[in-house]
Amino acid sequence: MKFRAPSVRLSRLALLTGAAILATPAQAETLREALAAAYQTNPTLQTARASQRANDENVPIQRANGRPSASATATHIEFLKRSGNSFTAPERNLGIGVDLGVPLYSGGAVKNSIRAAEERVEAGRADLRGTESSIFTLVVAAYMEVLRNEAIVGLTANQVDVLSVNLQATEDRFEIGDLTRTDIAQSQSRLAVAQSDLRSAQANLINAKESYIQLVGRAPDNLQPPPPLPGLPDQVGEALDIALENNPDLIAARERAEASRYDVKVAGSGRLPTVSLFAGADYSNFYGTLGGPTSSNFAQSETTANAGVQISIPIFQGGRPAALERQAQARSSASLEQVIAAERDVIAQVRSAYSSWLAANAIIDSSETAVSAAELSLEGVRAENSIGNRTILDVLNAEQELISAQVQLLTARRNAYVAGFSVLAAMGRAEARDLGLADEGLLYDPTVNYDRVKDKFWDWDRDPEPEAISTRTVDIPAPSAEIPQN
Repeated sequence: MKFRAPSVRLSRLALLTGAAILATPAQAETLREALAAAYQTNPTLQTARASQRANDENVPIQRANGRPSASATATHIEFLKRSGNSFTAPERNLGIGVDLGVPLYSGGAVKNSIRAAEERVEAGRADLRGTESSIFTLVVAAYMEVLRNEAIVGLTANQVDVLSVNLQATEDRFEIGDLTRTDIAQSQSRLAVAQSDLRSAQANLINAKESYIQLVGRAPDNLQPPPPLPGLPDQVGEALDIALENNPDLIAARERAEASRYDVKVAGSGRLPTVSLFAGADYSNFYGTLGGPTSSNFAQSETTANAGVQISIPIFQGGRPAALERQAQARSSASLEQVIAAERDVIAQVRSAYSSWLAANAIIDSSETAVSAAELSLEGVRAENSIGNRTILDVLNAEQELISAQVQLLTARRNAYVAGFSVLAAMGRAEARDLGLADEGLLYDPTVNYDRVKDKFWDWDRDPEPEAISTRTVDIPAPSAEIPQN
């Protein structure tokens, strides 16, 4: 994955290295590959793209209201019963008419509707960015969760092996009278707890893999430790300033608020006059039945044409235009409030994620110290136990402290990476364009479809029949709790 310049503070977050991680095979999957797979096949993301394509069509729909329109009608009439006082009424009639209308002025309704639609297209693009970064954040969390749980399964499995050896050694020492049944019971109890922890860790790993499959569309395959995150700002205020300018959810709220201002103008245009041109042509054919016995005196077909200007001036509409305008104003007010709500959400997200990132880094430092101290302590307790200065319970407690410190370190590293990525997402810097996915032509550009459809006016244009792009997971075997081997 091609991230931007890495931060020194985050370089230590290459998760799950050391004794808790087994060597990664050559065919392992990287975080970048997982993100690319989700980017191409995740159904939530594909749904958002299709919805945005539908949103694009609102622009040509509104433009159609300002374009000429033409229609044709054809009627065939059989006069089954005619008036007894009419001697010239026809028996049948064929009528064909063509009408053309050209709107000239609509009080600004069309113009402002187009502008509102364009603003909502921009809002939809920001929503698409937000969906993209949300999916990526979930993928990163799932990726890290699989790595974390694989490492915990490895630790707990190793702990079961160690405690099994301890129990066997305790039983051997009991046989020669060096230890008591209490020591055996303590060893058995700790082994049973470790076996229970292993089952729990294996279940957590399977759950993590299922979440990964749901998001990425394929099973995790020997995941590699992730690369360092891009550099984060040194101060939360700097991160917040960037987020307030670039957060996609906030941008979408602002665009919708702007669109609502045009909606108010559209509603107000209902009070204004409208002007349009019209033209029409009609053809009638009575099939020689007009005039009855004197049909030879009448023309049996005729063609007429007309053209003119129509001006419509609203005088009274029962208060409808005023109600529509007040309704649009209320909705515009709601949109403005939603901007503030989105801004509050962004502020909370950035500050919370940044705080979690700092806390996780601090926990990493203390946990690394705790692991080193616990390893030294266990080594010393075992040595002292061999000469009778420490009990079996002391050894068991030291082993438990070590594995607890190791799990805490793994969790802190996972949390630091996910929190750091969440900060980037809130800043608007955790999208495909930021993660190097465009380098292989994977980048989805929503402007391509908009440019394709915005000026279309032919009624018979249509796209191919829709087909699902996302991959199904029904054929993916249920994951196991196995972890990568050397």
